[in-house]
Amino acid sequence: MKKNLFIGFCILVLSNILVHAQENSKIVFHPSHEVKKQSAPYSDAVEVGNFFFLAGQIGMDHTTRTMVAPGIKTETEQAIKNIKEVLKQHGLTLDHVVKCTVVLSSMEDFSAFNEVYSQYFTKKPARTTFAAKGLARNAKVEIDVIAAK
Repeated sequence: MKKNLFIGFCILVLSNILVHAQENSKIVFHPSHEVKKQSAPYSDAVEVGNFFFLAGQIGMDHTTRTMVAPGIKTETEQAIKNIKEVLKQHGLTLDHVVKCTVVLSSMEDFSAFNEVYSQYFTKKPARTTFAAKGLARNAKVEIDVIAAK
């Protein structure tokens, strides 16, 4: 009986803490760390409480503003490097990523994509993967993530 009361009390306290945290969560739309992207009509990262929602990244080398050599492996690696750069601006790493959404231009690239992806996301965040035609800049992959601080 005492154990059940204690557990009930803990659940009540925890739920009050979570509700309070949500009510006091400020939304911060962070400007891009890249000068050339600061006028883009979206934010590279939006912070809500302890969560960071990152814009999708493709295989573009942001130093040259050009796509890397075409191919699912090279584009995946560059997209992940871009994600790492955005996370770094907020004191985060790939280990903070809790959810990934992956859009491939073709599901035929799934296996080759996974070879690269699994080398970087070793904590195995939750993931959704699907294919769509017409990605920006004719990319083969776009990845967006949610990270928790």
